[in-house]
Amino acid sequence: MTTCWYEGPLAAFDTETTGVDVETDRIVSAAVVVQDAPGTRPRITRWLVNPGVPVPEAATAVHGLTEDHLQHNGRWPAPVMYEIAEQLAEHAAMGRPLVVMNAPFDLTLLDRELRRHRASALDRWFDARPLLVLDPRVLDKHLDRYRKGRRTLTDLCAHYGVPLEGAHDAAADAVAALEVVRAVGRRFATRLERLSPGELHTLQAGWHAAQARGLQAWFARSGSDEIVSTEWPLRPELPAAA
Repeated sequence: MTTCWYEGPLAAFDTETTGVDVETDRIVSAAVVVQDAPGTRPRITRWLVNPGVPVPEAATAVHGLTEDHLQHNGRWPAPVMYEIAEQLAEHAAMGRPLVVMNAPFDLTLLDRELRRHRASALDRWFDARPLLVLDPRVLDKHLDRYRKGRRTLTDLCAHYGVPLEGAHDAAADAVAALEVVRAVGRRFATRLERLSPGELHTLQAGWHAAQARGLQAWFARSGSDEIVSTEWPLRPELPAAA
């Protein structure tokens, strides 16, 4: 019998950053986690980055990484971004799905860092084989859309009974997101087990767009002019200002 994707090999990617603006903020740490089967010990690759820009105290308060620590222990961004993209491309080549919580944030940030430091877009790493993304936030929101409450990684871990030790550490968050996706797969098996990761990737793009439009409408009703991107899992590069 063929193993369902949520019981098979998965990878996960997460970053910690200087802030929440994908166009201007920088990656200060990242992790890629690989788990061959549920319950097996994950293999973890970690990166610590000296972003070369000030690290706001508000960001340090979230992830605990100070500017001084990063300057003394972090590597320059250019080789790090190359290594991350190379590793993600290897997972794509193997057809191994990549779990990314709130994918348009982390993947877009990685794309901008690659453009900034290597004059290379993230997409070009997946010319041969596409990246297959599983986003626990999009999956949960679509499959259990009427549940009240927030849907941060901490909230999803609590809801699906996944332990989260050391939140806001890139590796800990990546492991937790991966386990949440497996839990979502099992809970909604009747709706998900017949779908391949490739089919699910395509569906999530549509689900995210619908979710974004709903949020945009809610903002409009509450008088906010905030713009919600419908793009998933990667936001296109902003056109250069005229």
